[in-house]
Amino acid sequence: MEVTMMEGRGVGVGVGGRENNNNSKSKRDGGGGDDDGSISDSNSNSNRYALKAMRMNSEDIIICVDVDPQCLVEMKATATNGRPLTRLDSIKQSILLFVNSKLTVNPDHRFAFATLSNSVSWLRKEFSSEIESAIAAMRGLSAAPSSGQPDLTNLFRLATHEAKKSRSQGRILRVILFYCRSSVRPHHQWPLNHKLFTLDVMYLHDKPGPDNCPQEVYDTLVEALEHVSEYEGYILESGQGLTRVVLRQVLILLSHPQQRCIQEYLDIPKSLTKKAPQVEPMATDDSIPVSSQ
Repeated sequence: MEVTMMEGRGVGVGVGGRENNNNSKSKRDGGGGDDDGSISDSNSNSNRYALKAMRMNSEDIIICVDVDPQCLVEMKATATNGRPLTRLDSIKQSILLFVNSKLTVNPDHRFAFATLSNSVSWLRKEFSSEIESAIAAMRGLSAAPSSGQPDLTNLFRLATHEAKKSRSQGRILRVILFYCRSSVRPHHQWPLNHKLFTLDVMYLHDKPGPDNCPQEVYDTLVEALEHVSEYEGYILESGQGLTRVVLRQVLILLSHPQQRCIQEYLDIPKSLTKKAPQVEPMATDDSIPVSSQ
């Protein structure tokens, strides 16, 4: 049985194991830009689109990892020592790749780390721009005993508190939640129109079955994201058990919240379809003109 995910988000994939291809069209087709940064119609200057100048704030990013025992589900990959990789292993790899890439773009971004069991707990509270801080946090990250339904309220409360401090420093705050449960929907109690941060979600799940409900969990995560996000929040998912898919999805989250299109217009990652090289026809003896003289 296949259940279509991301309904209403515009980049739907099935939880039956297919990869998120993000095949939706972009907001506008490519074209040349004017020197002033605006994009104009090639036939008329009456239809112009101008990008409003704005400052891109550096980010404070709280990365929160679900440490329920389901984070220990094995992926379809093994480590160099032959040990099967788990979801938690893949999450750690993707976080380090994300932090390193984000700091390469702007070394002023800062990161803190938390875990989600029944509720949220700090793993590394102090925001830091040092990759060594992220490495140390990942070394201290491990699964927790079995827990009940997770409450996201404290995560949102914590993020709002930190967002106020970030704003006072001319920064913005984002939360990236890695969620691993296929049968337990999170819940929260949060007021409407109280949006001081942006929430992104990376959802790793099992295929649909009689003992789980990943579609319902996904829908709940979408509702939470739209309920609290200041800017456009993205939700990505993988039910294939492939580490490379998780890494590729997480790299989409490198996009700055203040520069994002809405998710239904995402057209990345691009398909890397192999194309047969075009071979120039070679002249043969039969095709060489011969003079009759």
